Amino acid sequence: MTWTWQFEKSDGSEAVPAVEPEEFTTQGDAESWIGEEWKALLDGGVDQVRLFEDGTEVYPGPMSLHHGED
Repeated sequence: MTWTWQFEKSDGSEAVPAVEPEEFTTQGDAESWIGEEWKALLDGGVDQVRLFEDGTEVYPGPMSLHHGED
């Protein structure tokens, strides 16, 4: 199984991440990575992300990266 992130702008269109993504072997690794890189992704123009497990979306709907801003 592999977990991958999809990166989007706020309108749902594809965004190119400023940080090179990778495929993860566990959901925890994928979530840890996004927890470490969300600010760089946000600064690079990504507004929201979706997590997929072998092509199936894990959460209903996108997860906004704006939630962690001060």
